[in-house]
Amino acid sequence: MNFYDIIFYIFAAITLLSALFVVTTRNIVHSAFYLLFTFFGVAGIYVLLGADFIAISQILIYVGGILILLLFGVMLTNKITNVEIRTGTVHMLPAAIATGIFMGAVVAVMVWTEWKSEPSVIPLTTTKDIGHLLLTDYVLIFELLGILLLVALIGAASIARRDEE
Repeated sequence: MNFYDIIFYIFAAITLLSALFVVTTRNIVHSAFYLLFTFFGVAGIYVLLGADFIAISQILIYVGGILILLLFGVMLTNKITNVEIRTGTVHMLPAAIATGIFMGAVVAVMVWTEWKSEPSVIPLTTTKDIGHLLLTDYVLIFELLGILLLVALIGAASIARRDEE
């Protein structure tokens, strides 16, 4: 077991444990903070896979945008303090049994299958290659997506403005 395997298992444990706490925690603010650790764990796994662009996108979009928006939405909503979330734990035992059977099957396939993959060379960075492709081969699609996002932003602003009137 080398250093990268240990780092991977640390990120996988952080991701799985925090995702478990997201689902089982009854306080919605605590659940949102556990979701933060889940997103960071997934970003760490992306870094280990050599997908640095996706890891940075994960942090900027999910942690920087969606999660902060979720936290502000929860914290600024009136009468939301100390709200207990009702979890449907009625079917917890069948779900735990099905998950255990599925994970046992996955582990059994991993153990009994001979892995014949050769270690691949992880590129140093993917951001330069993706940027080059976006500005040369896929420049039309890149520009059209920018226009589409601008139209969506203008539409959202006009809908929000209509509600005030």
